[in-house]
Amino acid sequence: MEVLLPIAIAIIAGLLMTRVVKPLGLPAVTAYLVLGVLIGPYCLGRIGVPGLGFNTMEAVEQMSIISQVALGFIAFSIGSEFRLSELKTIGRQAVIVGIVQALVACLFVDIALVGLFFILGPEKMPIPVAITLGAIATATAPAATLMVVRQYKAKGKLTSLLLPVVALDDAVGLVVFAISFGVARTLQSGSANVMAIIFEPLIEIVLSLGLGTVMGIILTHIEKMFNSNSNRLSLVIGFTILTVALSMIKFEVAGLHCGFSSLLVCMMMGTIFCNICPLSEDLMVRAEKWTAPLNVLFFVVSGAELELSVFSDVTILLIGVVYILFRSLGKYFGAFGSCKLAGCDDSVTKYLGITLLPQAGVALGMTLTAASLGGFEASIIRNVVLFSVLIYELFGPVLTKNALMKAGDIQPKSEDVINRRQRKLEAAAAKKAQANG
Repeated sequence: MEVLLPIAIAIIAGLLMTRVVKPLGLPAVTAYLVLGVLIGPYCLGRIGVPGLGFNTMEAVEQMSIISQVALGFIAFSIGSEFRLSELKTIGRQAVIVGIVQALVACLFVDIALVGLFFILGPEKMPIPVAITLGAIATATAPAATLMVVRQYKAKGKLTSLLLPVVALDDAVGLVVFAISFGVARTLQSGSANVMAIIFEPLIEIVLSLGLGTVMGIILTHIEKMFNSNSNRLSLVIGFTILTVALSMIKFEVAGLHCGFSSLLVCMMMGTIFCNICPLSEDLMVRAEKWTAPLNVLFFVVSGAELELSVFSDVTILLIGVVYILFRSLGKYFGAFGSCKLAGCDDSVTKYLGITLLPQAGVALGMTLTAASLGGFEASIIRNVVLFSVLIYELFGPVLTKNALMKAGDIQPKSEDVINRRQRKLEAAAAKKAQANG
């Protein structure tokens, strides 16, 4: 009961919250996140009534396995966007934009925070912290972006380029973070492990892409053994969960720490599966419907994880504001310039950068690695990222929705769609009257 009741409340209350924010025109993702904050440890959770919310951060952390699985399905769905037929037209653009906008965001944050170092001094803004936060700035959250695209059925040139770029962000971010964090550790300790800095991120990417490829091929071959749609759907679900589990394996070879990025593994599996399985498109649609409540729970839990205590430190707020401002500028101008360079449409060039602002899971994962800096530096990094995630996750989906609307990828609902429920009610009433008559 202590586990099931909060899960049930999170899903039901999250859906009800979407009705509350609907008149405001806010995306469902924002509603889920706000509900998560409300029932989290810093709001209703403080009351301490069992089942009313998440009373402690430990209770929220118990749901981490759900978050891992949900991210796996989200990455699997994004991987399906890498169809060879579409990559022939946007592949070059996606690679250019994906790399450039991430590097520009990193550069903007590095410059701004190093400038803050000269203003606040090393006791409040150490250089290793500035360099590490610059690398974390590269990461974009795929979950919130995909949910907005799904909710509003966005379709067009901006959406077609957005999802591959968000997917590439993970790989670019891993490399940039590994190099930058290696430099940060060197500055802090005075010693450097060059082999680890260069090879660990490359090994992680290669292993992730390799495991994803193998899992995608195996899934496609096993899928051929079943004719029932329900059995094939169950297979896809089970395989995705299995892939998430395998991607958690960590090991060490010749002094190098090796592991997998679950996002990259699941994305690659989705990419392979959608390109070699003839029935993949139908199965993806079915899986999307099955995972709808899982995604609701994922975002509610994400909202509950946001630590409001970061607002108590003025220095953290100042660094956080600078980080958010310059990361946003870096993402926007990086995407704008790279879209110009790649010859993208004017609407894509103008609005793509705004859709790349959400930040969550990957960035928080990087902070776990950054914790090895220890003490004051690790605390600054964690709290600044928590503050930025709070702001980006609450406002990022709204900005993404508005950008997609202005680019023409989200179309207003037709009268036919709006009145669909009313027509169904009228048809049911007429059928009932006919049966009684």
